[in-house]
Amino acid sequence: MSDPIAGFWAVIPAGGAGTRLWPLSRRSEPKFLHDLTGTGRTLLQATWDRLTPLAADRVVVVTGRAHADAVAGQLPDLEAACLLAEPSGRDSMPAIAWAAAVISARDPEAIIGSFAADHVIADSASFEMAVREAVALAETGRVVTIGITPTYAATGFGYIREGDALGVDGAPSGRAVLEFVEKPDAERAAAYLASGGFRWNAGMFVVKAALLLELVDRWQPAVAAGARALAQQPADLESIWPTLTRIAIDHAVAEPAAAASLMAVVPATFDWQDVGDFDALAGMLAGNLRSGVEAHPEAPRTPIVLGDPSIVLAQDATGLVVAASGRLVAVVGVEDLVVVDTRDALLVVPRAQAQLVKGLVDRLADEGREELL
Repeated sequence: MSDPIAGFWAVIPAGGAGTRLWPLSRRSEPKFLHDLTGTGRTLLQATWDRLTPLAADRVVVVTGRAHADAVAGQLPDLEAACLLAEPSGRDSMPAIAWAAAVISARDPEAIIGSFAADHVIADSASFEMAVREAVALAETGRVVTIGITPTYAATGFGYIREGDALGVDGAPSGRAVLEFVEKPDAERAAAYLASGGFRWNAGMFVVKAALLLELVDRWQPAVAAGARALAQQPADLESIWPTLTRIAIDHAVAEPAAAASLMAVVPATFDWQDVGDFDALAGMLAGNLRSGVEAHPEAPRTPIVLGDPSIVLAQDATGLVVAASGRLVAVVGVEDLVVVDTRDALLVVPRAQAQLVKGLVDRLADEGREELL
C-alpha cells in the first residue's frame, strides 16, 4: 500500500437519488448505498476503499440526514465528527464548502479532493497516480480537476477544454484549463469530441481548502459565509442551511475559475463510469465501463444479472435483469430489455430507452406516490 499524501483530505459528497435507476435506487436508499458491481461492496464503500490509502483517516462524508445512519453503518471506520448530515439537498457547492470549512478549521494548510460516492473506477493504481498529480498541481494555487477521455458525444457531462502543459514537478501530465462548459447540446458535444481537445468533467476536484473558500466567497458569498459559520457553530445548522444558495460546484467555482485561468486538469488514464442509468449499468456489468458498445456477435444470448442468478430463468434473451425481490424472474425471447424486479415495483424498459426512466419518477412525484419514491 502506498503512503497517504501528506496534508490531503478526501471529501465524499453522498447525495442524489439516482432517479434513472428507479426502482432499484430510491430517495430512502439511493444508488451509492447499493452494490451495483457485484463485488460485495457498495459504491460508497468502494469510494472509501479508493480514498483511504491516500488520505488515511482524513475522510469527510457529506450526506442527507435521512442517509446518515446507513452511511455510518457502511463505513464503521469513519469518525463521527467527519460525517456531516445535510437537513436538505442544496446541490454540491454547499456540501463541499461545508466540508472545506470544517477541514480548514482543523488543518489550515489542507488540500481537499472531492470525489462523488456513486462512481465506478476500475484501476485504483491509475486513480492514485492522478490524485497525486492533482495534489501537486493544487499546491501551486490552482483548482484541479481530473478529466476523462470522451468516447462519444455525451450531452449529460460537462466538458473541459485543455490548454498547454504546465510543467509542474510531480504532475507531468497536468495542463491548463481554457474553458469549462457544463452539459452542451448534441451539436456542440459532437464538435468537442471531433476536436480532440476536450475531456469530460467527472466531478473530481482537488484544491487547497482555504483557496476554495476564498473563491466561493468571491463568486457565491452567501455559501462561503454559511459554510464558515457552520464550521464554527454546528448547532446552528437548521437556521444557517436554508440560507445557502442551491448551486453545483461546477457553476459556482469551476466555470469562473477556468475563465480566470485558475484551473488545471490531470488527464485520467483509468476507466470511469457514473452508472447514470440501466444502459450504463448493463455495459459496466458486461465488463465494459463505457456504455454505447455493442456486444460481440458470438456472445451467449443470456441477460446480464444483478442479484441472485438462481432466481432468474432466461431463454434466448439479452439485456439486464435486476433480481431484487426474491421471486423468480423469467425472460424469454426478448432483445436488450431491462427488467428490474423489486419488492414493490417492476420496471420493464428497452436498454436504448433507459434514460426515460427519470420521467416515470417525475410522474410518480406529480401523482403524490411518495411511497414509491
